Amino acid sequence: MLILIISVLLYQYIKVTIYEGISQSLAYEAKILSTSANLSKIKRPFEYFTLNDSPTRAKLVRGKVVSPYFVTEKVGQKTYLTLFYPYLEDTGIAMTKDTTHQSRLIDQILIDIVMVNATSILLVIFYVLFLSRMLLVPIKILSRKMTNLNERFLQAVSLDELPPEFKPLGKSLNRLIERIQTFVLYQKELFVGVAHELKTPLAVMKTKNEVTLIKLRESEKYIEALKNNNEAINQMNKMIGSILEIGRQESAQFEEAVRIDIIEFLKQSANNFKILARGESKDIATDFAPHSLKMTLQTTLLTHVIQNFVQNAIKFSPPGSVITLRSRLGQNEFIIEVVDEGCGIDESKDLFAPFKRFGDKGGAGLGLFLAKGAAQALGGSVSIKNRTDGHSGAISTLTLAINKNNKGK
Repeated sequence: MLILIISVLLYQYIKVTIYEGISQSLAYEAKILSTSANLSKIKRPFEYFTLNDSPTRAKLVRGKVVSPYFVTEKVGQKTYLTLFYPYLEDTGIAMTKDTTHQSRLIDQILIDIVMVNATSILLVIFYVLFLSRMLLVPIKILSRKMTNLNERFLQAVSLDELPPEFKPLGKSLNRLIERIQTFVLYQKELFVGVAHELKTPLAVMKTKNEVTLIKLRESEKYIEALKNNNEAINQMNKMIGSILEIGRQESAQFEEAVRIDIIEFLKQSANNFKILARGESKDIATDFAPHSLKMTLQTTLLTHVIQNFVQNAIKFSPPGSVITLRSRLGQNEFIIEVVDEGCGIDESKDLFAPFKRFGDKGGAGLGLFLAKGAAQALGGSVSIKNRTDGHSGAISTLTLAINKNNKGK
């Protein structure tokens, strides 16, 4: 399209330039003739020659000519350009020049432009097809590799086989494959853990029942066995509830993010946590900074992380202790911390692994595992460290990235 536009403009420019020269020449000659006093005595048309031009035919015409104007006409195979120029009140000068040569030149130029355009378009089409086939080769390679991938065969893309232009795409695909591998391993670990955690209490229940049924016993023994079974069933129900929470958390990742004042959100959450803490003879203190901060995120996931941290702090802190919920701004990040007064943690162990329990408190061992998943879905990270201010206890930290659109004050 651009080639056609340029060609049309070029053709029009050449055409106007050629005829402009002839027009200016006729106008100049007409001006000279109009000043001749003897021109009115000439009764017949006459021709005259210039040094470097074709002959010009001039004649007087009856009728008033108000202003100069040009007329183009074609006679047979020849073309002529006529200038009508004012002379006397009732007479004008008609000056005609043969422009056949110029017309043929312009027609030839048009033919040449059309041929050049056609050739250029064909070359462009050929080059585009050739280039597209070249570009499709690495795409086809990537497509074949992606087609052959499944959950049992995940192999990174070899960047050496790709041209430099496609290496960023290859790196992005490798990062995606790495995340898929991590997710598959996480699923396998979770399934194995679920099977083990459910199999163990079932095996214990079965053994106790078999021992109880070996011989007749007093009714108190049967009641005790049933109570033990109920306790084991309650523990399994809690574990199943935690497993179902994984599905709910994955659904929450698709929750529409909303823009909130996260400081105000933390204040409201702290008020709810105070009720829970006071029921355990403990209290919640707050220390939020900055005064206000707008962020866009999924509130369900944020609540899940903070709630898990606070519940663990309440669980592992002694009666009468104070759990502190605080926040601060870092460099391009917003940090939320829950500080407890418990016995601290063993930092050499992975607290966020599924089905890992620490201390003498009950639970399914999935709370921190789910909190880590929720934080990653928020684009953040979590960590737990011992306090370094001379007091016993741990600090649970959620770090969220912020950008220039998140404004604090």
